[in-house]
Amino acid sequence: MPRPSASPFSCASLLSGFSALLGRYFHPAARGDPWVIGSLLSSGAEFGYIGATPRIVCPPLPRNMFRGERPPSLLPHGPDFPTTHREQHAMTVKSLTLKDAREKAQTLQDNLGKVFAEAKTDDGQYDYNKVTYFGAEVKGSVSVAEKVKAMNDELDEVMGHVETLEAADNAAKAHADRGKARRGFGLPGGGEKGGDRPRLIKSLGELVSDDKLYLDWAEKGAKGQIDLAYDDVWATDLLAMATSGNTIGAKALMTTAAGYAPEAVRLPGFVEHTTRPIELIDILPTSRTGNAQVTYMEETTRNHGAVEVAEGGEYAESEFVFTEKSSPVRKIGDSLPVTDEQLEDVPFMGSYINGRLSFGCRQRLDRQALIGDGAGSNLRGLKNIVGIQVQARGGDPVPDVFYRMMTKIRMNGQAVPTHHVMHPLDWEGIRLLRTADGIYVFGSPSEAGPDRLWGLPVAQNSADAQGTGYTGSFQQAWISLVERRGVDVQIGYVNDQFKKGQRTVRADLRTALVAFRPPAFCQGTGLAG
Repeated sequence: MPRPSASPFSCASLLSGFSALLGRYFHPAARGDPWVIGSLLSSGAEFGYIGATPRIVCPPLPRNMFRGERPPSLLPHGPDFPTTHREQHAMTVKSLTLKDAREKAQTLQDNLGKVFAEAKTDDGQYDYNKVTYFGAEVKGSVSVAEKVKAMNDELDEVMGHVETLEAADNAAKAHADRGKARRGFGLPGGGEKGGDRPRLIKSLGELVSDDKLYLDWAEKGAKGQIDLAYDDVWATDLLAMATSGNTIGAKALMTTAAGYAPEAVRLPGFVEHTTRPIELIDILPTSRTGNAQVTYMEETTRNHGAVEVAEGGEYAESEFVFTEKSSPVRKIGDSLPVTDEQLEDVPFMGSYINGRLSFGCRQRLDRQALIGDGAGSNLRGLKNIVGIQVQARGGDPVPDVFYRMMTKIRMNGQAVPTHHVMHPLDWEGIRLLRTADGIYVFGSPSEAGPDRLWGLPVAQNSADAQGTGYTGSFQQAWISLVERRGVDVQIGYVNDQFKKGQRTVRADLRTALVAFRPPAFCQGTGLAG
């Protein structure tokens, strides 16, 4: 930047002539501030014109020039600040100590906070037209936003400098810690004190027995007292020899059986025991009820008499009969007694017990939904629903049996089949079917292959015995698992558990299985073999 053509101005002329110019390069609060101008002049700054344009030429400013009672926001900033001055400002930031940089960052953060506090509206937005922090000369959201951006950029720059200095300080501390550790505990056999020459480690007994003063004293009858000093021996050398068992010639063998047994540390978690997964209720539609039983009306007779009628002829009659049906809500529950210590001392035990009891109730429901006989408190499962269709295998291949069941559901149940349910071993027999020349029907063994048969998904369920399978229309209109209450886990005291420090955790659910149209389901038999 060229030097101004005019000579340096007096403070009075600067106050009147360069107020606007200072506002371009400094915080608005600095405009017309004699202290700022005086500080600039004392630092060697010059003011003048290049043509008709006012310009400032100043050397690098002292690091603490705008500290003290003057706000750091007076430091040069703004989009019109000359490039050379921006470089000088960057140099000023890089020269800050860690303490000064932290203080400067905190001040900038506080100033930004004041601006945002003025701009914040009642609805949580920001209206920069409300900001008065920068003075009356800076008006409008765009001008204020530019100032905010400049302050934020400066804060980012200072924080980057702080992080750099903190990293250097941490490195220095780590270096000092390593030096302390090395000086405080020498490595056994590392050499003589003050030297780098490797040496053979000797035990205390060997040092004494090999000492010439000791040998002379012993040869003269071991009379009186003798003082032996070993200034060139590391204490850690003697400790190393002591822990190795070679103390004054002793050769005792230290093993894990006769010495210090190794600590047994368990791996986190545990290996779960095998159990049957939940397989059927995932495909059953669900609904809710607020009653102890699900009562519904079933159309048990539906005879349409519609025929063609001649002129003046008699109309035919249709017949429709409804019957009230009901399915009781059943309860499935489980419980576990547990001590206070087990719940308190093992953090995950509470959630483990809750999860296990909840799973057990749902697993039992999964079994009941398929083979429950309806006796006593049992649900009536799919296998024992009155009116379900049956298809025997006879001499047909197993896949043919399932297709015949699909046909029965379409013809007699007037429903669209959606799923097959079968034992895993029965599905294995289907999956391994091959043609006469040995080609697998359901795909190459190198591929997983879909669990589908005749286009329908297969749900493998081992609750029923091998050899029995099911096909059905598992839609909300034909079947539903109606919940009175989902799984509820409670904890309390039973009998004298309170004085024994014990509790009982219990879980239960209440539900009913309702088959609105039994012919929409079919059971296949004789599938094994």
